Amino acid sequence: MRTRLPVVLGLATVLCYVSSGSPQVTSLPKKKGSTAAKRKTRRPAPPPVSASMRADSVQRVDQYLNESGTHPFEQAGALVPFFEQLLRAGGESPSPVHIIHWGDSHTAADEWTGAIRDLFRERFGDGGSGFSVAGHPFRGYRRLDIHGGATPLWQTAGGRAGYGDGWFGLGGVAQFTQRAGQALWLDAECEFLEIHYLQQPGGGRLGLYDGDQRLDTIVTDGDSAPGFKRYNVSAGPHRFLLRTLDTHPVRVFGWVADKAAGVTYEALGLNGAEAGVLLRWNEDMLASYMQRRNPGLIVLAYGTNEASDPAWLTDSYRDTFAHVVARVRQLAPAASILVIGPDDRWIATGGRWRPLSGIESIVADQKAVCRQQGCAYWDLRARMGGSGSMRDWVYAGFAQNDHVHFTSTGYRRLGAVLFGDLMQQFETYRKSRVPTDQQLSHERPD
Repeated sequence: MRTRLPVVLGLATVLCYVSSGSPQVTSLPKKKGSTAAKRKTRRPAPPPVSASMRADSVQRVDQYLNESGTHPFEQAGALVPFFEQLLRAGGESPSPVHIIHWGDSHTAADEWTGAIRDLFRERFGDGGSGFSVAGHPFRGYRRLDIHGGATPLWQTAGGRAGYGDGWFGLGGVAQFTQRAGQALWLDAECEFLEIHYLQQPGGGRLGLYDGDQRLDTIVTDGDSAPGFKRYNVSAGPHRFLLRTLDTHPVRVFGWVADKAAGVTYEALGLNGAEAGVLLRWNEDMLASYMQRRNPGLIVLAYGTNEASDPAWLTDSYRDTFAHVVARVRQLAPAASILVIGPDDRWIATGGRWRPLSGIESIVADQKAVCRQQGCAYWDLRARMGGSGSMRDWVYAGFAQNDHVHFTSTGYRRLGAVLFGDLMQQFETYRKSRVPTDQQLSHERPD
């Protein structure tokens, strides 16, 4: 799931970013041990699965999900601000509700998050795609609700390691070039468009097009700062295109395609990422863009990679994760925060599969931080059946043979489970909530 960048490439990347004159990188708490590449292990061949074995495994997965759904959240009350936004958004004056979901490759593939997005849209309306990163910044990235791309001469800044100056946008990854005539495009349905980019000394110009119509020329020259431009567009499908107009440097973070009402589910995953990467992103930039998005819910879905990383000590990981949650809370104090724990990951040792033991400590640390900081927690491993359950998910055809990732069917099933758990809590809140007018009448003196 994770690959290490070659040292030479990483150093070259750092030098490139430092030379841009942007603010310094936020440092992470130190990890113990070497960051050298792990030894490759021989992955066992997929086991032969008969029809009866597959049927038995499907039945066991069904049983796991039925038995683990009694109390799916810890600190479920932390979701109340988000539920209140959902209620008000469906009132007499509909308004959008934005959900930002940061995570690793489970998020980047968008199968899981795409299923959740579809279900939110069906119930609360389609608010558009919201924020999405520019171009196709790495292999394995996609958004199932939109389509975008780029010409070949763009390069990628940021990524899972977060090396560089920290100016990577909401998605932790950006596209940059100094070539004229390079283009980024997005096919999306919306009523409002916003471009997120880096304003920098000597920055170049970008031509913005809606189909064949020239909308604007965006000048990115200026003091280092988060840049944005917002436009009202006709409701419906669009093809937006940005083209570089000169040979000055430009860096584009992404697009925002919004509608006037409904839910956006903005999946911002990085393959191989660990939660601490958020601490490497420029804080002023994040604060500016988070204020503009005003999310009702922030989802943090990390832990799968940390569990297999021998460099982490329990104390240092808990401290790092606490810093991550505290920063997110500071950036969006009105938002609910939902932490999703890692799945039941297995590793191949000696040609055989066994559960990865590091999951337990990651889950314990995440739960402790959520209790301290008032975040809701959804234990994915427990919800899918607990330690050892991954084998049944693989045999049932719901997970891949790497015993880490799920199949499309498995991801969409997990998406339906999480959405169902959220809606169960939402209905409990809705039924117990005192309407504002009734509450005010009770508070009035006789």
